[in-house]
Amino acid sequence: MLIKHLVLILVMSISVALQAQTITLQGKVSDSLQQPLQYANILAVPVADNIDVTFAITNQEGNYKLQLEKNQNYTVTTSYLGFLPNVEDVNLDKDTSNNIILKENLDQLDEVTITYTPPMVVKKDTIVYLTDKFVTGEERKLKDVLKKLPGVDVDRSGNVTVNGTKVTKVLVENKTFFTGDSKLAVNNIPADAVNKVEVLDNYNDVAMLKGLQDSDDMALNIKLKEDKKKFMFGDIEAGAGIKDRYVVHPSIFYYSPKTNVNVIGDLNNTGVKSFTIKDYLEFEGGIGKLLSDAGNYFKLYRSDFAQFLDNQDYKSTANQFGAFNIRQSINQVTDLSAYAIVNNEKNTTASNTINTYQNIDQPFTEQRFANNALDNFFSIGKVTLEYKPTIKEDLNINTVIKVTNNKGLGVINTINPSQDNTISTTNNVTGLNLKQNFSYSRKLSKNHTATLQSIYTFKNDQPITNWLTNQQILQGLIPLQMDANYNIQQTKTVKTNSVNTILKDYWVLNNFNHLYTSLGVNAAFNSFNTQDLQQLSDGTINNFETAGFNNQLHYNLMDTYLGLEYKFQIGIATFKPAAYLHFYNWQANQLSHGISNSKTVLLPQFTSNIEFSNSEKIDFKYKLNATFPTVNRIANNFVLNNFNSVFKGDANLSNTLYHTASVSYRRFSLFRGLNYSLITTYNKRIKSIKNTIQLQGIEQFSTPVMFDQPEQALSVSGRFSKNIKKLKLKFNSRWSYNDYYQIVNLNTSLNSSKNFYNTISLETNFKNHPNIEVGYKHATSNYKSRGNLTQFLNTSFFTNLEYDFLNDFIFKADYSLDTFNNKTTNNTNQFDMANASLFYQTEDSPWGFEVSASNMFDVKFRQTNNFSNFLIQDSKTFVLPRIIMFKVIYKL
Repeated sequence: MLIKHLVLILVMSISVALQAQTITLQGKVSDSLQQPLQYANILAVPVADNIDVTFAITNQEGNYKLQLEKNQNYTVTTSYLGFLPNVEDVNLDKDTSNNIILKENLDQLDEVTITYTPPMVVKKDTIVYLTDKFVTGEERKLKDVLKKLPGVDVDRSGNVTVNGTKVTKVLVENKTFFTGDSKLAVNNIPADAVNKVEVLDNYNDVAMLKGLQDSDDMALNIKLKEDKKKFMFGDIEAGAGIKDRYVVHPSIFYYSPKTNVNVIGDLNNTGVKSFTIKDYLEFEGGIGKLLSDAGNYFKLYRSDFAQFLDNQDYKSTANQFGAFNIRQSINQVTDLSAYAIVNNEKNTTASNTINTYQNIDQPFTEQRFANNALDNFFSIGKVTLEYKPTIKEDLNINTVIKVTNNKGLGVINTINPSQDNTISTTNNVTGLNLKQNFSYSRKLSKNHTATLQSIYTFKNDQPITNWLTNQQILQGLIPLQMDANYNIQQTKTVKTNSVNTILKDYWVLNNFNHLYTSLGVNAAFNSFNTQDLQQLSDGTINNFETAGFNNQLHYNLMDTYLGLEYKFQIGIATFKPAAYLHFYNWQANQLSHGISNSKTVLLPQFTSNIEFSNSEKIDFKYKLNATFPTVNRIANNFVLNNFNSVFKGDANLSNTLYHTASVSYRRFSLFRGLNYSLITTYNKRIKSIKNTIQLQGIEQFSTPVMFDQPEQALSVSGRFSKNIKKLKLKFNSRWSYNDYYQIVNLNTSLNSSKNFYNTISLETNFKNHPNIEVGYKHATSNYKSRGNLTQFLNTSFFTNLEYDFLNDFIFKADYSLDTFNNKTTNNTNQFDMANASLFYQTEDSPWGFEVSASNMFDVKFRQTNNFSNFLIQDSKTFVLPRIIMFKVIYKL
């Protein structure tokens, strides 16, 4: 019934949009020589106060289109830099064409008074939105403002895309906001403080390097209203709910010409995470690191710290988060900024997983129940000094420190053909990470610009793990002594000192030819120490060292390289072939054994860009990559990975080699309300490090080997959106194919996986009617190995409703119906989630009130699935129960 009602609302909204009494005024804007004027502004200002201002921007052919109310009086102003504005009064009762010719302004020094500022201005790399022209006044946060800007999308997590490109940095008044990540900004900056939003494509922190360094960054620069530029503003939110639920969320900002202070806090036990695994990966470099250095990206993702952050669903949770940011202008050329982020979480999780072991001689199924209690603490701080004495010189020095202390207590119950067992696990992960960054850029002459960047990193991670069970585990792999209970302990210490330095010269031969040279050194000094032992009930210690356990490894890697890049332009196309010559030297010393090796590797690169217009371009990138194994993979002695896994490294491992290539096409048209993109990526591993696995029941022993068989991965993804009056249609699709070898129980097999993901949605954009979004997701996964095919089908119907009514009320609701189907086993599960809130605040009052409900149907768990080398997993993860909250908000 709920779905039927929501669909009915959508149909009614579509009917309103399509039957609205509007007419179309369209035509072409050109100069006196009949040359089209791209990005001319056409502004239609109604005489009546209750009708919205309408605007348009011409496309590259000079065409424009305005949607006007029928039989209403408008003043239509057409303006373009360097030309006299054209002003016409219109009142139309049917669709009309009107071509406009602008005359050149021969006396541009005269003062020109413009009564109305265009709501949107498009330049080559910049889009400027005047937000007052798009909002209705009921918006609470920056996220609500951005959703109403043409070409801008904001997802529920706070990630922002503009014309299909992801925003990678957020600035406020030209200064980086906290870490620059969009989530803190869009979810906390009050909507009524925003005057303009600037979108800066190909953004570079150092202005003199724009056009020299290739940048895929897109930045949002938030311009504040004049009364907020030397003022304290923000809001404080506090709430309570049934079953002892609470939330306290202050967001306070102070801005002045010389001093900026931002304070954000969050205390809640409602399941809202202020800092997630995605935030951490973005903080460390994000998806850009995945594309340029996949090894380091996955190393981050699989780190002990990241694994504690990865949990998203809880049986219970308590979150304490605080963030402080200050920026002080010491003088006109020097800025000092600092931020600190502190987070503490206490969570409990529970899951029920069915593991299907296949690709072995005797396939079997394991049922595993897991319960965990987690206590995660971390703090991140950064201090930055920026010195820009002239436009030809830029110095940036910053220090980042991260401290972690994560504790976990888990109980795993496994039921399998070999053994039914219960294992208790405790974890205590402490870590210190220090990073010192020095960056200096200087314009040496008209044709030469030089940069020097040096980064020093120190890491010290010390995870301590304890496994407790009353049955023997890993028999034949660890030397357990008989005891009533088996208490197995592991202490691990991983230390890294690294220095990365690069000196680069940018030589501009002429406007169409550049030559860049680089000299760099990457040096890493690692130590890896492990100790595995058994503590018996009488207090004696059974050290596993005599069985080949315990590691004391020192691993040093020196990478010295020379790089040459040639960048040239032919018409609308830019090309940049490059080559980097690397001289690798590495040494590994394990106890009394040591090895030393060296290698020279030439790594070519190639990028090209074809820019048909400011709104249409094609990019191509190719790179040959080389990575070296992490320190744990070359440790010669055994180490416990888990209660059912033992790992042994190999000091003779060398580097991997793999090709990466991508082609992307993007186009958007403000004239047609159209935005689409297509991205294809291809990876081919020609030399990789692969684990060989000996599997006995659920227990496994693995060790890495160099593998020369080629493996490949291909993905194609596309985005499409189209505005139709007050409707917006969106379609996202992604297809991926991956083939790879696995070595299990001495059998080598070629596996393949195919994934196909589609999302289609339709949403409305009214000012005086309910706004609703309805969508459908469809995802299929196919995994094939040794003739066995596993198929999953996941579908989801979702809808979001937002209604501003009676001037002072805002109602929001969202609903999703998810269906999980394991087509191989014919197992189907279905669950639905719903949330709703009602917010009230009068325009002249600082007080606001909200009643909200989450997980309204009191769903107990979520269903997920995944597969690995030999394992198919169907998991149920238990979630928080229904939560009903009452909140009070005070706006400063």
